[in-house]
Amino acid sequence: MKDIPLLDSLMQALQCLPGVGRKSAQRMALHLLQRDREGARQLAHHLLQAVERIGHCQQCRTLSEHPVCHLCADQSRLRDIVCVVETPADVLAIEKSTHFRGQYHVLLGRLSPLDGIGPAELGLDQLEQRLNSGAIRELILATNTTVEGEVTAHYIGELARVRAIKTTRIAHGVPLGGELEYVDQGTLLHAFEGRREYFL
Repeated sequence: MKDIPLLDSLMQALQCLPGVGRKSAQRMALHLLQRDREGARQLAHHLLQAVERIGHCQQCRTLSEHPVCHLCADQSRLRDIVCVVETPADVLAIEKSTHFRGQYHVLLGRLSPLDGIGPAELGLDQLEQRLNSGAIRELILATNTTVEGEVTAHYIGELARVRAIKTTRIAHGVPLGGELEYVDQGTLLHAFEGRREYFL
C-alpha cells in the first residue's frame, strides 16, 4: 500500500473542520507551509494541549479544563435558574451578549432519533437530577429554533412541568431555524430578556 504524501494527509486532516472543503484545506496547508511555519507549530501545540486537557464540566457539561467549569464554580451566580442550551458555543454567546447570572445545562446536541441521539446522549438524566433536587426555580429553554431544537425544548419542558418548575423559552427576535451562535448580540440580548413562559 502506497503511503499518502504528508501534504495530502495534512490537507485531508484539515477537512475535518466545518465548512472546510478540499480547496480551502489546500489553501490553509500551503499558507502554513509557505508563509507561517511558526504559526503552524503554535497551532499544532495548542491543538494538542486542548485535545489532551479539555473535557466536560461535571455539573453543566460545557467544555472545561477542570472537573467543574469556572461558571459553575462561581458562587455569585444564581443557583435556582438553569438555562438549557445545545452547545458550549451557545454558552459563550449568552455570556457575551446578556447579563444572565444563572447556571447552564449543555446538551451537546439535540434530540434526533434518526441520528441515534436520545435523552441519554443529551445528559437529560443529569438534568432530571438537578430538577429533582428542589433547588431549581426557573428553567430557561434556549435550544435553537430548528425542528429538532423545538422537539428538544418540548421534551425538557415536560420534564419541568411535571415537577411544577417555571419554564420559559427564549423566542423574541431569534429567527425560526436560526442557530444561537450566529445571532447578533443585540438580538440575542433582546431574545433573552424577552423570554416568555413556556406552555406545553
